[in-house]
Amino acid sequence: MFLLILSEHVLAQDETIAPKYSNEFLQIGVGARALGMGNSIVAGVNDVTSVYWNPAGLTGVNKKLDVGLMHSEYFAGIAKYDYLGLAHSIDDKSSIGFAAIRFGVDNIPNTTQLIDNEGNIDYDRITTFTAADYGFLFSYGRKLGVEGLSVGGTVKVIHRRAGEFARSWGFGLDAGLQYKINDKWYFGAMARDITSTFNAWIFNLDTDMQEVFLETGNEIPENGLELTMPRLILAAKRKFDIGWQDITISPEINAVITTDGKRNTLIKSGLVSIDPMAGLEIGWRNIVAIRTGINNFQYVKNFDDSQSLVFQPNVGLGVTFKGITLDYAFTNIGNQSEALFSHVVSLKFGFK
Repeated sequence: MFLLILSEHVLAQDETIAPKYSNEFLQIGVGARALGMGNSIVAGVNDVTSVYWNPAGLTGVNKKLDVGLMHSEYFAGIAKYDYLGLAHSIDDKSSIGFAAIRFGVDNIPNTTQLIDNEGNIDYDRITTFTAADYGFLFSYGRKLGVEGLSVGGTVKVIHRRAGEFARSWGFGLDAGLQYKINDKWYFGAMARDITSTFNAWIFNLDTDMQEVFLETGNEIPENGLELTMPRLILAAKRKFDIGWQDITISPEINAVITTDGKRNTLIKSGLVSIDPMAGLEIGWRNIVAIRTGINNFQYVKNFDDSQSLVFQPNVGLGVTFKGITLDYAFTNIGNQSEALFSHVVSLKFGFK
């Protein structure tokens, strides 16, 4: 397990690299509302989670301080994902926000010293460590002179570490835009890692551990720089007000455009790949909302060498009472046929 975790952080020697799946923990998403809609929320987000999804949406924060919390577990509780968000409205045109994200696996066995110098197995020599990724986001959103138009930006500080053996610090920038027409049509754009987010890695392996790496056929990692390439998210939402019982129906579609070459997505080429997603929210008087969404379209090879298109289904529920919103999402992180289900719960509340 130790070598598997640490090998994910091995960098090519003496060169800067841009792997396809760098800092992927920052692509999971925050807030059970968004996860229940298949992450299709870039155009319509207007609360504390805007720090992550689209900083332009911070202009929708109408309380002096909004707080958001979320906890979820993946892979039968092995990995834990937590989020804390804060948003503060400065005036009627601008707001600031902060978010802290952690994705980690705790109590990982370090078996590199399992065999002593005499070749005997000694389980007392097994220790444990934590591999965790941290993201700290600082955002600002502001309404512009054009009615319905808002922009925003986010500064990201990233810290990743695997026990005392490897650690990195990184820095990146995001930029977002939202445009609303008559409270019916909503459009959004989110540019992530617009300057190519970097992570500077430092490895600290003692002599004994380096010998284990060599004996097991693993390369000795060296300090280096890892880059996360830019990606663009385009989004559109339509809100329908149903007169009967104050019901609203809000479908939204998003498209994630990556720039790091061909990925296993629905639309792909040698230069860019496009990953579409769609979500639907049905609300009643801003009190109760039910949600569903699909995302993560992929082609999977079958035993007969044929390919099947699979996707990730999601459902969710939200309840608001006296300014407190409890959201729940039920997602299948594999596809529609594999039983890899996760429960996500998030809480939002505000102070005047």
